[in-house]
Amino acid sequence: MLNHVIYPPQYDPRISPIYALNEIDVKAPADVVWKLLVDAENWSRTFPPEDQVRILSGEPELALGTRWTRVTIGFLMHLVVTECVPGRRISWSTTVDGDETGSTAFHGWVITPTPDGCHVLSEETQQGPWFLEQLGHKHPGGLYSYHQDWVVALARAAEAAGTAR
Repeated sequence: MLNHVIYPPQYDPRISPIYALNEIDVKAPADVVWKLLVDAENWSRTFPPEDQVRILSGEPELALGTRWTRVTIGFLMHLVVTECVPGRRISWSTTVDGDETGSTAFHGWVITPTPDGCHVLSEETQQGPWFLEQLGHKHPGGLYSYHQDWVVALARAAEAAGTAR
């Protein structure tokens, strides 16, 4: 059985107006996927749209409590890692700079080992007027499409790195 993201109650998909679930089977070990995922400042090597990530709290990679920023769809966002089980799970909450509506998002990744490598699951919920306008109305389906491209790029990079071991 595959695991899903563990959501704080306020981010539960059942009460969130925007929700995306993306998943892929990867023919590479879970630890290879994990290293790519927590190396946030270098995400653009495998997924070019994520080229403006900066860790603010001093860690070399994402870990529990890491504070960081990224620019997504042209907007600066502040994030904090709220769950981290090395090699298996990582989640973060997001706020948007300049958004006075109180909109937030929650994104989680779950890596489950399989006989042929691992299964990668990405889930995100978004709440509030800002996200509803930016993604719900202006770009319906945009969150799902963006994350699908990301999980595919992550899988390709992990498989390439896994065969290079």
